[in-house]
Amino acid sequence: MAELRPLTDGHAIDADARRGRGASTNQPGRYETADRVAVDDGWDLPDEVAQIRTEVRPETARSLITYNRSPDLPFDRSINVYRGCEHGCVYCFARPTHAYLGLSPGLDFETRLTARVNAAEVLERELRSRRYAPATIAIGTNTDPYQPAEHKLELTRACLEVLRDYRHPVAIVTKGTGILRDLDILSDMAAQGLASVGVSVTTLSPDIARRMEPRVPPPAKRLAVIRALAEAGVPVRLMASPIVPGLTDTEVEAILEAGRDAGARGASWIMLRLPQEVAPLVETWLREAWPDRADKILNRLREMHGGKLYEAQWGRRMRGEGVYARMIAARFEAARRRVGLDERMPPLRTDLFRHPPRVGDQLGLFD
Repeated sequence: MAELRPLTDGHAIDADARRGRGASTNQPGRYETADRVAVDDGWDLPDEVAQIRTEVRPETARSLITYNRSPDLPFDRSINVYRGCEHGCVYCFARPTHAYLGLSPGLDFETRLTARVNAAEVLERELRSRRYAPATIAIGTNTDPYQPAEHKLELTRACLEVLRDYRHPVAIVTKGTGILRDLDILSDMAAQGLASVGVSVTTLSPDIARRMEPRVPPPAKRLAVIRALAEAGVPVRLMASPIVPGLTDTEVEAILEAGRDAGARGASWIMLRLPQEVAPLVETWLREAWPDRADKILNRLREMHGGKLYEAQWGRRMRGEGVYARMIAARFEAARRRVGLDERMPPLRTDLFRHPPRVGDQLGLFD
């Protein structure tokens, strides 16, 4: 396995240039042979600092549905139409995937994105395969399908239109308010038992959210999304993910109550995960944003992972082990029962799946 390089001052990005971003560094990915660091040229002249802008590059996908066999996940297939995510959540466990593109899991992950512009076309082709057997497709498990780029590109919506036409079940995970644009599709699918949504609410504090998730709608707006979805008949699960020990763990009960009041039907949680390059990114962020709590938070994580900041073993990676992990699990379950969010989300239907007729199909002769 490729080793991570230690962070140096040269990896740091100017604070003014990265305003509104989650990562404060742009360390090369673990597969890169070369490193890039900023150095002082000695001229001691003031430089103009330009705001770092987001780039979205088109990508032509050859396949779209990704399959997994993880016992930790409640689904066996997912689609992601974007690589990278402008929301900039510093803790995002998907950041290491940017290393496969030769880009940094740091600032590159949230500023150098790719969009699978033919996603809907490829999805339809895969659903039409004679070997395909329907099961719930998860959207948003790696990067948010309703990040800012979606407002213009509408790739997620195009995929939802395909799933609607095929009467295929879908479960969406998001922090974005953009999902409300697609209420027409989701409410129709939900009425047939074909759609559910998970909305991530990590904290009720606007200040913590702004520092931790700089380009995500604030907590109040995410709760409003839950309310709008619920009123439209879409089953919604509140996701208290991730819980950050020593920072957001005191909010567990309040988050569940707020989700219940907004109309959520169920709730789940995941402990903060720091795989690969995420660990040094989060540690650097903690020492900058929360210097008085950094050691406490990091030590809690080590307690739950056998002295490491993260252990990737199935059955442990999502929750951790030890006294603290068991305490959070017990608190969450007790609060979930108390507020009435302990019931399972309604199962999505697969028996309605069908191939819609296309122009030129034999069925068209009898219309």
